Amino acid sequence: MLYATLIAPFAEFDFMQRALVGVMALALGAGPIGVFLMLRRMSLVGDAMAHAVLPGAAIGFLISGLNIFAMTAGGLIAGFTVALLAGLVARSTELKEDASLAVFFLISLAVGVTIISVRGTNIDLLHFLFGSVLALDDPTLILIAINATVTLLGLAIIYRPLVLECVDPLYLRSVSKAGGPAHLIFLALLVINLVSGFHALGTLLAVGIMMVPAAIGRFWARDITAMIVIAVLAGMLSGYAGLLLSFHTAAPAGPAVILVAGILYAISLLFGSVGGLVRQLFPGRHLEA
Repeated sequence: MLYATLIAPFAEFDFMQRALVGVMALALGAGPIGVFLMLRRMSLVGDAMAHAVLPGAAIGFLISGLNIFAMTAGGLIAGFTVALLAGLVARSTELKEDASLAVFFLISLAVGVTIISVRGTNIDLLHFLFGSVLALDDPTLILIAINATVTLLGLAIIYRPLVLECVDPLYLRSVSKAGGPAHLIFLALLVINLVSGFHALGTLLAVGIMMVPAAIGRFWARDITAMIVIAVLAGMLSGYAGLLLSFHTAAPAGPAVILVAGILYAISLLFGSVGGLVRQLFPGRHLEA
């Protein structure tokens, strides 16, 4: 019974194996990015950038159809362009960066949906918005794996300035000029992970595999490294359980993955050892001298 429920879908069906590999690789790359987005109070920036990828991918779709390389290149260009334009507007005018990003991502989303609606079909639009994790092919899996590898290597290089910027940005600025380059590299890693998430989960849910596991990690650890490990494990567990839920109930796979992550978040919110509601209502006894 347990074998038929928990293992057989992945042992018997190639598309389930590909989907599992895809979500595991996504969780491995997106989890650490989500933790740093959360700690730097940039969670909504990730959501805005996820939508900003859409028009570039849509233009790639117009040029080459559902060609992964054309759509990926278009998504990367669009994401970087929106990030640069939003930063430029924020530094050149009185408009704050969050408002600037909101404006650009809404325009990008509207442009992308319009392009796909005019030149594609409703199925194409659903593919762009909600992804197709159960239809991942070899080139897409390779792309996701490469992006996850690049992300881990990039974070290893900029880990120290990223952590310092989360803990004490003023101190980092006083002792080093690495903050600016580290921020740009971090934004680049954010964009490539959103492009990976776009192929599997669509633009509407791509940021979910980043932020929900990161929030879960925050309820179980204070140490940044521990948060990252928990976020990656939570993302992988959400992917595995979400695919099983989709297989056995015929629910859409991408939303099922995020729904499972949402359930884990609710459990962490209630019972987490760091700031969980139950822990706050019934704190443990403190040692007394």
